[in-house]
Amino acid sequence: MYIHLGDNFVVPSKEVVMILDRQSSQASTIVSEFFNKQESKIVQLTNGEAKSVIVTMDKIYFSPLSSNTLKKRAQVAFDIDN
Repeated sequence: MYIHLGDNFVVPSKEVVMILDRQSSQASTIVSEFFNKQESKIVQLTNGEAKSVIVTMDKIYFSPLSSNTLKKRAQVAFDIDN
């Protein structure tokens, strides 16, 4: 299955490692340091403010969709796969 991340972009659900709330991730120095070290792998899917961060095996996506919406989509994909 695939998960729609916004801006007509999808990723295979099996590649998703984690989904983070962008505002919460900004408060963490460890997560900020991780993003700084992985800057070349970041893909912006929004022109405005990102609401969530999706970490996959290869890339880090900043999405305009909320982490709750993406979590629900990921759960549906997981249920269908099983």
